[in-house]
Amino acid sequence: MKADLHIHTTASDGRYTPTEILRQAREAGLRYIAITDHDTVDGLLLLEQQKNLAPDDALTLIPGIEFSTDLPGHEVHILGYHIDIHQPELSEQLTLLTQSRRTRTRRIVEKLVALGFDITYQEVLDIAGAATSIGRAQISKTLVAKGYFPTVGDVFEKLLATGGPAYVPHDKLSPASVIALIKKAGGVAVLAHPGLVGDDQVVLAVIQAGIDGLEVYHPRHDAEHIEQYLALARRHRLLVTGGSDFHGIPGRFPETLGIVAVPASLAEHLCSPRG
Repeated sequence: MKADLHIHTTASDGRYTPTEILRQAREAGLRYIAITDHDTVDGLLLLEQQKNLAPDDALTLIPGIEFSTDLPGHEVHILGYHIDIHQPELSEQLTLLTQSRRTRTRRIVEKLVALGFDITYQEVLDIAGAATSIGRAQISKTLVAKGYFPTVGDVFEKLLATGGPAYVPHDKLSPASVIALIKKAGGVAVLAHPGLVGDDQVVLAVIQAGIDGLEVYHPRHDAEHIEQYLALARRHRLLVTGGSDFHGIPGRFPETLGIVAVPASLAEHLCSPRG
């Protein structure tokens, strides 16, 4: 049995709706999945309304989220698993982050217009569709759709990467604040793709801040990364997780759900503190 504990949907920057993700997961033979959209649980709320959140004999869905945190110069993302998606403080913070993302998107669009690009905030919203967590991904898709760039990656490289001509920083929480928020929501906090952080001293600082686990298995972790972070997790008695970081975007590996998976035992060890 296999699991995938890092999946994005149309609620943030994924290509497929939460319902489509469930269908694809069953077709791929996955036993456990976690939907971990950026700064939102709207996809999980939608599934709850559709009564698709409860586990069944074939597939168990773990409610999750992925937070970006405020550490200048480093991409530090923290995954939360088994969270209570209705916890009041979590809901309040996610509302603030949604508002902040929209303000940031407007500012980026203003910068792009000043640089000579014909783009509007409404066009970005149209591209975003059902997504409530909007940002650079949807802006990039808009510029690609308008023929300015061939790929989303090109937009990031030329304009929207940190320090780029149209880059605007956005409000983020500190790693310690995110960890505390996840735990207050009854969840388990896991450092996403530590090999992409770029500084293992930062990884150690996040561990000291009270993280519960490390995402050891990730498509951009090579064998050396996996060995290194397995050893680190064992040394600090942390949970080990993994996932595909699936977005369903053409040209971004993996393009199909189920190609990258981890043993189901990793999901089974990922117990909520409430349980």
